[in-house]
Amino acid sequence: MGVREPIERSKHFKLITMVESTIATLADLPFYVSGRFPKSELIRRCTAEGFEDYSSRTFFDKIRDLSLGLSGLGIGSGDRVALLSGSRPEWVIADFAILTIGAITVPIYPTLPLEQVGYIVKDAGISVAIVEDEIQASKVRQLRSSILPKLSMLIIFDAKQNTSDSSQELTLDELQSRGHRRLMKEDGLARKYKEAASSINRNQLATIIYTSGTTGKPKGVMLTHEAIVSNLIDVDTMITVVEKDEALSFLPLSHAFERTVVYLYLFKGVSITFAEGLDTVARDMKRVSPTLMTGPPRVYEKLHAKVLENIAKAMKLRRVVFNWAMRVGQKNIGIKISGREPSLCLRLLNQLGDKLVFSKIRELTGGRLKFVISGGAPLSTSVASFFFSIGIPVLEGYGLTETAPVLTVNPEDAPRLGTVGKALPSVKLKIASDGEVLARGPNIMQGYLGKAEETAAVLKDGWFYTGDIGRLDSDGYLILTDRKKEILITAGGKNVAPQPIEQKLKQNELVSEAMLIGDRRPFIAVLILPDFSALIAMLSESKEVGWESLIERADVQRRFDAIVSNVNAELPPYEQMKRFVLLPTEFSVETGELTPTLKVKRRVVLEKWHHLIDELYSN
Repeated sequence: MGVREPIERSKHFKLITMVESTIATLADLPFYVSGRFPKSELIRRCTAEGFEDYSSRTFFDKIRDLSLGLSGLGIGSGDRVALLSGSRPEWVIADFAILTIGAITVPIYPTLPLEQVGYIVKDAGISVAIVEDEIQASKVRQLRSSILPKLSMLIIFDAKQNTSDSSQELTLDELQSRGHRRLMKEDGLARKYKEAASSINRNQLATIIYTSGTTGKPKGVMLTHEAIVSNLIDVDTMITVVEKDEALSFLPLSHAFERTVVYLYLFKGVSITFAEGLDTVARDMKRVSPTLMTGPPRVYEKLHAKVLENIAKAMKLRRVVFNWAMRVGQKNIGIKISGREPSLCLRLLNQLGDKLVFSKIRELTGGRLKFVISGGAPLSTSVASFFFSIGIPVLEGYGLTETAPVLTVNPEDAPRLGTVGKALPSVKLKIASDGEVLARGPNIMQGYLGKAEETAAVLKDGWFYTGDIGRLDSDGYLILTDRKKEILITAGGKNVAPQPIEQKLKQNELVSEAMLIGDRRPFIAVLILPDFSALIAMLSESKEVGWESLIERADVQRRFDAIVSNVNAELPPYEQMKRFVLLPTEFSVETGELTPTLKVKRRVVLEKWHHLIDELYSN
């Protein structure tokens, strides 16, 4: 697929009210999409061979047939259905099939180990489980024999064997066929299906989403239809999303952020392509040439580091041209973001830089991105500035699972680097006396399932206590500084916010990840995960060199000592890092250091490397 022309960005935003949207609940959305956006390729998935396509008509028919199949099993209003799968069109189809009969979707990350899956399905009271493949099915089978004897049905997307002889297992196709046979036999069933979906109350529970558990046991966040619908309509007032857009989705749909984004795409008639997997995103971007994309900071940081790595290995002339173009681009975008107009000379120089450098970088993403959205963790200003300069604005936002999920986003026509943007129209924010960010609005959760005490701790007098520390500037833009629970208190009683310092360290291309330590310790130290590809390229070493031996080398230690010293020079003495440790590994979801949305699990890292930490402080 060749690179197509970029879609022109609208300069104006259309405020869409709940009444004008014609959807009151998520159950209305499939009917709305099929009626308003008849597309031959509405939703699809990348594969090694090409694409699996679903038209608007096929998409709706599969939702309806699966929904009728589920109701034929006795599943109905208030029942809780687990959805254990990676992101793909069938995930969305199953989700809407559950929602349109008034049941409750409980998404579960397929990367979670058996113990955590068991905790969630038991805590949520699951009656039916819909899973992706035999790997996920085996988890449910093991749990059924122990803690889930009353699980009525297991439904499998990609079953390796026919399940028709089983009274407790069905393939997705088999259940959809059952639903379709009902449609053919029962008079007026299509009308009854639509009427039942339309009768769902917006205050009904739509989903229970379990928090990623970075600081403890996952909690089931209860979100109503109104909470999610109000959120997606609010976001639509802040950014321009139109029917002719094409989106690439690669984040887990089990996460509230990407799921609400996909709802927004469908609400606007955007064509959605799901990447085959996280490791194929680079390939799939070139195939799809998306105009829209969302991702956590880690994705943009890796792309930024990859560009710098390639430039470091390039000929001197190319490096000089790149550095010149970046200086021009950053000066140009700095003036534009401040609300001023760059001079004619600067505009012409920037156009030259775009032709020589920036357009080549954009080709790596397919060449058509209008903007990308970053959320889930802080994005460093230097990385954001890089993307703005090359012509791919990064609109940073902020929210939590408990807020369905978006609270703020940088307006497309007035972004402000270093902030997470302004509150959505329906959201009110205020800062508590200790700096904690509080929020209220129709998007706030009902509470944590079965956890009245934990709910009362964060919902007080109509305000949700986010646990994040921040401040509002004079124009209402929110600046976050840290997580309240992650503030380090040294043995000397000094409070240190780790995230700003970690972000400064990660601005260096050799630092893939950094995690400050020092809570109740005599001084601050830091665990550093090097970007080994960049380090090996800088040292002109063979790629086969062992990481453990590499980080012990004196010249490598000196490089990272200089990085830490440069950051320390900007800090007060009590925040300065007295020591650092280089880790000979990479963080990943599979090894447990990252959540499925690529956030670092501090607790896991502390446990895994406790011997190095103890040694660091004992010497």
